[in-house]
Amino acid sequence: MRKIKSIRNISLVTVVLLLICAGDAICAGDTSFDISRGVNISHWLSQSHRRGQERQAYFTKKDVEYIAGLGYDHIRLPIDEEQMWDESGNKENEAFELLHNAIKWSESRHLKVVVDLHILRSHHFNAEEKPLWTDLRAQEKFLLLWKDLSSELRQYPVGLVAYELMNEPVADDPEDWNKLVEKAVKEIRKQEPERKIVIGSNKWQSVGTFDQLRIPEGDRNIILSFHFYTPMLITHYKASWTGIGRYHGPVNYPGQIVAPEDIEGLPADVARTVEGNNGIYNREVLEKLLEKPLAVAKKYNLPLYCGEWGCLSTTPRKARLQWYQDVRHNLEKHHIAWANWDYKGGFGIVGQDGQSNEEMIRTLIPK
Repeated sequence: MRKIKSIRNISLVTVVLLLICAGDAICAGDTSFDISRGVNISHWLSQSHRRGQERQAYFTKKDVEYIAGLGYDHIRLPIDEEQMWDESGNKENEAFELLHNAIKWSESRHLKVVVDLHILRSHHFNAEEKPLWTDLRAQEKFLLLWKDLSSELRQYPVGLVAYELMNEPVADDPEDWNKLVEKAVKEIRKQEPERKIVIGSNKWQSVGTFDQLRIPEGDRNIILSFHFYTPMLITHYKASWTGIGRYHGPVNYPGQIVAPEDIEGLPADVARTVEGNNGIYNREVLEKLLEKPLAVAKKYNLPLYCGEWGCLSTTPRKARLQWYQDVRHNLEKHHIAWANWDYKGGFGIVGQDGQSNEEMIRTLIPK
């Protein structure tokens, strides 16, 4: 107070604002959502059948403390519609309690949180049919979910929590996604004009479709997002849910992923898949793939975020670690914040047995 009184010409309004901001978490100094390195908390409130005690035990305050101790500064938290709301649109109280717990645990350890609406009943990124793009009622439901989430989470400082509209939109016409983005942003802005909103590109948040993304005009509180799993023959080696996963022969990175002689004798459909995804890859080739996202981010002067990138543990160790090192180098060279996929799971820094992969952690977050 002595300093304020000693400034002779300071206005009363300025004094009041200074006093308010001194103790208010939403004042200018705390509204920035600055992130650098994060990790995805997958298979907890998303893509999981765990419920009750099993779900509660899968991710706890101790996990948050461990993540913070490694040097991460945020988590990306996927949530699915079917976990958070029943089919009538009523909130599942236990799931929302877990969501609030995760945010509060993160806040206590100075971690920021990206809440990612991952899978809808009307849209799964790998589903054949996606009613979200053809059914107006499904689109209205999507907007209602964000109205509900905004009402639920607006209590948190904008410097703590950001919203990601949807994970990996897959629309045949990119304009369908652009129109839905515009409507969803308008819905959130009714309640939260300064909340950071993460918007990804169409077709699985691909770098290749980034120039088709239409950015809400004049909105400075946007973060642009892409995902990075190139080359799939390395990152999804033996992945059972993909056609690429049917190839179990030798792979190599950097360099030619699959040698021509290793394609000979494969079943015709597997050979076609391998040939369609094969090529020569190294750090420089992967960096060049970032050109479209970087150009769009520069044009609109908006931050860029790689919300998912990862390589399965089935990939040969040497190739896997080198790929992680190269992608991290490229992202950080261009000041792109990132969240690796994932914390626990097939890509995880912690295995299903609960053991940490120290080599991978050191590659992601060098001491």
